[in-house]
Order: sequence, then C-alpha cells, then structure tokens
Amino acid sequence: MTTSNLTESPRTHSVTLWTLVALIIGSTVGAGIFSLPQNIASVAGPGAMLIGWLIAGVGMLSVAFVFQILAHRKPHLDSGVYSYVRAGLGDFIGFTSGWGYWLGSVMAQVGYATLFFNTIGHYVPFFDADHRWVSAIAVSLLSWGIFAVLARGIKQAAIMNMVTSVAKIVPILAFIVILAFVGFSWDKFTLDIWGKASDKSLFEQVQGIMLFTVWVFIGVEGASVYSKQARTRSDVGRATVIGFISVLALLVSVSTLSFGVLTQEELAALPDNSMASVLTAAVGEWGGALISLGLCLSVLGAYVSWQMLCAEPIVMMAVDGLLPRKIGTVNIAGAPWVAQLISTLTIQLFVIVFFLNETSYNAMVQLATIMYLLPYIFSSLYLVLLAVRGKGLTHPHAGVRFDISGPEMSHRENRRHLFIGLVAFIYSIWLIYAADPVYVLLGALAVVPSMIPYVATRLYKKERVFNTFEWFVVALVIIGAVAAVWGLGTGRLVL
Repeated sequence: MTTSNLTESPRTHSVTLWTLVALIIGSTVGAGIFSLPQNIASVAGPGAMLIGWLIAGVGMLSVAFVFQILAHRKPHLDSGVYSYVRAGLGDFIGFTSGWGYWLGSVMAQVGYATLFFNTIGHYVPFFDADHRWVSAIAVSLLSWGIFAVLARGIKQAAIMNMVTSVAKIVPILAFIVILAFVGFSWDKFTLDIWGKASDKSLFEQVQGIMLFTVWVFIGVEGASVYSKQARTRSDVGRATVIGFISVLALLVSVSTLSFGVLTQEELAALPDNSMASVLTAAVGEWGGALISLGLCLSVLGAYVSWQMLCAEPIVMMAVDGLLPRKIGTVNIAGAPWVAQLISTLTIQLFVIVFFLNETSYNAMVQLATIMYLLPYIFSSLYLVLLAVRGKGLTHPHAGVRFDISGPEMSHRENRRHLFIGLVAFIYSIWLIYAADPVYVLLGALAVVPSMIPYVATRLYKKERVFNTFEWFVVALVIIGAVAAVWGLGTGRLVL
C-alpha cells in the first residue's frame, strides 16, 4: 500500500454540513434509545422523566455549544476535542484526553458489536448468549470489514455512515408517529405522573435519570472531531447544534410517548429492547419486528461512526509530535490507515479480553463513558479560561502558538461564553460524580499505558516530560490505577 506523510499529503475539505450532522446522529443514536423506555421507568415516573430531560438537555446543549464556540474562537485548532484540551491545559492533559477519547471509542466498538449480535441471536440461535465465541469471531470479522472500508478514505466511510443513519432513523420516526396518533393515552400518562407508587423521592428519580443520559448523548461532539475535513469551519458549529437538537427531540419523544402506552411498572419489566415491546403492545407483533430491525441498523450505524472517529485523536497527536509521526501516515486515498490499523488491533484485543471475562454490554459502555468525559470536562474548562483570561493554563512549547487570536470577542460575548462554559463544566463533573466509582478507577488504570509512548516520545525529542501541574495529575492517575489493581486483585472491584 502506497503511503505518504500527513504533512505532505493533507486531507481535503470534503465533508459537508449534512454529512457532519449525519455523523453526529449516527454516533449518538445508538443502542441507548431502544432501551430508554425500560431504563427510565425503572427509576422514575413521567413527571421526573420530563424534569430529568430538561436538566440533561440544558447540560448537554451547553456541552454542544462549548464545541461550537471553541470552533469559532479558535479556528486554527482543527483537531477537535483533543486540540482544545491541549491548548487549554498543556500537552499531557491534552494527550490524556485524546487517549481517553480514543480508548473509549475502542471499548464502545466492542459493546456495540456485542449488542448487535446478541439482538440477531434472539432470532438466530447461532449467535445467542450460549455461543459467545461465535459472536466474538463475528465481532472481529465486522471490525476488520469496517477497517477495509475506512482504508478507502474518509469520504467513502462518511457516505456509508449517512446511509445507515437514515435507515435506522426511519423505524424510530415510525415509532413516534404511530404512538402519537394511535397508541398514546393521556389518562395513562397522568395516572401516576410523579411516581408516587415507587419508594423514591422526586430528587432520587431525577438523579436516576441523569445516569442514563450519559451514554445516550455521547457523540454530540462528533462534528468537531472532523473539523479539519469540513468544507467550512462554520459548518462544524451548525452541525453540532442541529445534530444535538435532532437527537434530543428523538430521545424525549420516545421516552414520553412510552409512558402513554404502558404504566411505569409495565415499562420497568420490559427487556432491553423495550421500544419493540412498547410498539408491540400498541399495534401488534409487526411493530416489534420493525423496531428490532431499527435496533440492528442503529447499532451498525453507530459502529461505523465510532470506528471512523477512533483513529482521529491518535492521528492528530502524531501530527503534533506527541506520538511517533509514523502513526499519522495516510495512504493515497487520504485515509490514516496506520492509526486505523492500530485501533482495529486494539478492538480485537478488547474483544478477546471482554469475551473471556464475559463482560456485559452495560459494563463496557459505562467504562467507555468515563473515558469520553475527559475531553468534555477539559474543553469546558478551556472555554472558561478563554472567557476569563484569554488563554489556557500552560503552553510548554515556545514554538507552538496556542494563543493565536481568533475573531474579536466583545465583553458581552465573553460573559455569555463564561456562563456556557461553567454550566458545561459543572454538568460534566456531575456526570463523573454520578458514575459508579468502579469505572472511575478502571478509567485511571486505562490511562496508565498511555504514559509509555508519551514519555518515550518526549525523551526521544529531548523535551521536558512533565511540568509541575502535570506531575500532580500523573500522581492522581497512578493512585487511582493502584487502587483499581488492588480492587481487582482482592475481588472488591468487579465489572
């Protein structure tokens, strides 16, 4: 395969606004929406559900706006979520966030593919839970098949993702339209609107809902990851907002309409693909079959999206000199095939590890979510720093200009950006707080291996490895990793 260096053969600006929107919808609308009715009903009534979506909508919209604003304020930072964190908090924190985003995408791939074949296993016993190694082989073949498509170039993969995104949205829209006109009962929706039949307070119900919003909204930053390939930089911000509003409308509609078909107790007792059960209750078996088909298409579409996103963070870190530059090699089609190969090999490794340990889908995605939250938190903090002091905390390389000014910001705009950044930062920290501590510690453990290539690259270039602030962060990560190893060794931590 003929190759060239990224700096010698830059990728063209070929990704359009609507391709970026499709990328966001394809990345965000995965398996989570199909299990929403059961997930929400297991912790909350209809009233708490609406309050929870209001809070989640404000929080995640602020995160979406963070990436839109950063794309506008710092147009020269064209590596998406990774470059914002590096500019705001320095090389190591940026590298850790990029590594976390990449590793989270890898873990999500295994979770998505596992759920895909488990769903097929409901109809084809050859792929059921009793044949885990058959599913493992199928997951591996799917991953390498997607790699072969990606190696042909970003544009071809983006077109493939757009097709699957449109295909999977159709059953979801059918669910919404059918229930809105046929199955929804206002009397049933208001029967126990505040969930008084449960033993949980309204606050506890809302808190429970917040946990489910983490995974279903992951991917809202998808357009910014591909900012360098966008036809115009303004498309990045517009695609982020359009994609977010579209996804939020789908999530709220599905969860709200379900409470008008079945009671909270009935919804809570449904299986994972609860959307199918709800539509079956409303119109019969054909409705369940339609949604099951949508689930398969949704998971497959999300799988394509995330394998596209996997390679980008490590490519950009290689281009910026934080990883060996050979990782940024592209082929004649403009595809970063070396990074995609590394990502696919890592997916293969996690397939073996997760299947040997019989790790559940929920465990995979919760660990992946912890890794994704790192760039959310630090990108929000960078916007706060820009609004307050006009630059980030630390810029260790004199030759790298992170403080290049973008468009002039008025005092009013800075105040608005500060408010959005603070809301997004607090919300992101809240998501970490709401997560199971097991996954926080395992997330720290997952960061430790990244230090090896990072330190080796710095030593090879004869550069300072860590500054004082970074040493403090390294110490926290190592403490968390040691706690994770101790917990796994003693059996106190279990996935």
